[in-house]
Amino acid sequence: MAFRNPDASVLPQYPLIIGDLREMQGSGETVAHVYPGTGVVTREIRMASPADVDRAVAAAKAALPAWKAMPGDKRRNLFFKLAEMFEARSAEFAPSLVSENGSVAMTAPYMGYDAAQKFRYFGGWCDKIHGRTVPMWGAPAHDYVSYEPYGVVGVIVPWNGPLFAATMVIAPALAAGNCVVLKSPDLAPYSAMKLVEMMLEAGFPAGVVNLVTGGADVGEAMVSHPGIAKIEFIGSGATASKVLANAAQSLKPVGLELGGKSAVIVFDDADLMLAAKKGITGAVSSNGQGCVNGTRLLVQRGVYEQYLQILGGIAGAIAVGDPFDPATTLGPVISEAALARISALIDGGTADGARLVCGGARLGGDHAAGSFLPVTILADVAPDSHIAQTEVFGPVLVVTPFDTEEEAIALANSTEFGLGAYVHTQNLRRAHHVAGQLDAGMIHVNGSGEAMQPNCPFGGFRKSGHGRLGGIEGLNEFLQPKNVWMSLAPPA
Repeated sequence: MAFRNPDASVLPQYPLIIGDLREMQGSGETVAHVYPGTGVVTREIRMASPADVDRAVAAAKAALPAWKAMPGDKRRNLFFKLAEMFEARSAEFAPSLVSENGSVAMTAPYMGYDAAQKFRYFGGWCDKIHGRTVPMWGAPAHDYVSYEPYGVVGVIVPWNGPLFAATMVIAPALAAGNCVVLKSPDLAPYSAMKLVEMMLEAGFPAGVVNLVTGGADVGEAMVSHPGIAKIEFIGSGATASKVLANAAQSLKPVGLELGGKSAVIVFDDADLMLAAKKGITGAVSSNGQGCVNGTRLLVQRGVYEQYLQILGGIAGAIAVGDPFDPATTLGPVISEAALARISALIDGGTADGARLVCGGARLGGDHAAGSFLPVTILADVAPDSHIAQTEVFGPVLVVTPFDTEEEAIALANSTEFGLGAYVHTQNLRRAHHVAGQLDAGMIHVNGSGEAMQPNCPFGGFRKSGHGRLGGIEGLNEFLQPKNVWMSLAPPA
């Protein structure tokens, strides 16, 4: 079986888009982007530098007064036009999505649909942002609250889903009247480039959204830049700590959407086939590299072995192969370094006593040139073991038995994360009770991610971050209230 390589001629060419200028190269270092499916270099890209960040911020600040003052219906219409373009041309994103990080081609149409829905939803808010009046006492006065944008928002998105993450932030930030400087990740640069190109084509004014593709130095320059009023960071907890320390110097607000070790609780009254099909998505969605993926499976002892058997059977049928092939379900992890790290975690798990149900070793043969690992399931995993507490970020599921409802809740809450949790049961009382006790920002009952749509708030507890994206909660992240008190007392 021959694995296809990316066609560089159909990939976006502009790592910088500042104002209305599409620039073929930045003034920073040159980085070879590697396609993880075959290990080939797609392009040598000269990245942005801190000096390019200065130019992007200046363009955003210049565009801000007119964008902020634009009537809501006109902003709304731009959003709706962009959504129509996404719906009509989602296939154009497939080369970028697959080439940048090995995402499988079958997901590309959904990504276009998802982006369209975000811009439709938040476009609908553009003409509905309003304030309120507050009754006063003690003196005759009229008091009102208005909600205003921060100004320029810096957006830093991760390599595992740049288009998904960028649209999740940009849509509410722009709907609220802010302008944006977006950093596309050096490991996966293409879909964000394509997004900003399409936004200019849709008629968004120059400077409203600016793109700087780069590494850590570009992100640091954005966080410390005095012209950026707020940072929205999506990525790892380790990098988030650095972002917060940097932002603390200027007391800049930061929104964080970070990692997870989301529990999937399977009770003995669950539909086991459904629970197994939903459970396997934790290893398959985004090639196992999703922050909210359910990767820690807690299964009631009475159905434990039966569930493992069903789960292993489904895992064995997963098509691991060429990401450009529409039949492929699971692609590669992002890099050889990531594959080595994941493999070491699997080896550590078995050394700690876990039972290997399937997978566990990188794929050879036709897959050897890429960074491929099959779905890997480790059973009998001790809940306090390293692999049970660590975000693996690969196609790996760990499975632990439990006996009682109370034990399941305690195990689910036993990590430092709190992004998502999944509950499988046919008992309505149990579903509501357990959902209420779980320390996570997003709970699914008999599901596996369906609530990640633009009208629902998304975000985590504890080390999974703070703030919300999606819904009115996500819009409010990019608005700040201004209170005006006006005396009505007669002149003396």
